[in-house]
Amino acid sequence: MVDFGRVLTAMITPFKQDGSVNYDVAAKLAAHLASSGTDTLVVCGTTGESPTLSWEEEYQLFTVVLQAVAGKAKVMAGCGSNSTEEAIAATQKAAKIGVHGALQVVPYYNKPPQAGLYKHFQAIAQACGDLPLLLYNVPGRTGQNLQPETVARLAEIKNIVGIKEASGNLDQASEISRLTPKEFQIYSGDDSLTLPLLAIGACGVVSVASHLVGNQLSQMIIAYNSGQTQVATQIHLQLFPLFKALFATTNPIPVKKALKLQGWEVGETRLPLWEADSTHLEVGQKLEVVLKELDLI
Repeated sequence: MVDFGRVLTAMITPFKQDGSVNYDVAAKLAAHLASSGTDTLVVCGTTGESPTLSWEEEYQLFTVVLQAVAGKAKVMAGCGSNSTEEAIAATQKAAKIGVHGALQVVPYYNKPPQAGLYKHFQAIAQACGDLPLLLYNVPGRTGQNLQPETVARLAEIKNIVGIKEASGNLDQASEISRLTPKEFQIYSGDDSLTLPLLAIGACGVVSVASHLVGNQLSQMIIAYNSGQTQVATQIHLQLFPLFKALFATTNPIPVKKALKLQGWEVGETRLPLWEADSTHLEVGQKLEVVLKELDLI
């Protein structure tokens, strides 16, 4: 089974001024992340603005990032869809490109019942051979919650190796941990809940903050796992203002702002995401204060 590590970075997608994907910056950012605490790069997930990327752009990003981090980090491709047929085709294509795994989001908008969700993920797993799949439960975006009982059934499928649990519900995460085998990997989908989730069986985080503090997040997880809970708590509390600032408005608007403040030419978000109004100006100012307090800019 592939070990995706402790810190998986949900990587942003850089754009040029004309709105096209900036593959050169994507490669440079990927290499930087791989050298600063990231074990696996999750490419073309929510943070990567996958809803507004074409499949061809996504396949090119998978290729570029794989080349940029070869031997230094693994690459997980965001291949989910609310169409099972489309998700299968995309995942098969990504597997041929050479990715190490695929992130499969709960189908959005069409709100399948639990039986439909099971069949959806089962069909993808069966169609994609041995490629490891990570489920992605984010009901705040998809409109449907993947229930722990369904996760437990899916965990019986050999190449469904874990879940990015972003429901924000610790009770639900506890139930998933209780119902699934020890080797089933549970990743926090919220930076601010990583430490609490470690206590109930999570092995790491699919992180946005790791664009900025990947080494610190890795240190926090290592400290917790080695019994240094006070050290882990200290790191968590130090980074907590950053976690909140990065989600003060729709992700990835704040993290792109943070990277620009660090000098990265990541461009704007694609419409319909937009940041040029008074609310986002205030969010940006608060984010800048937090970054300065943490010596990140």
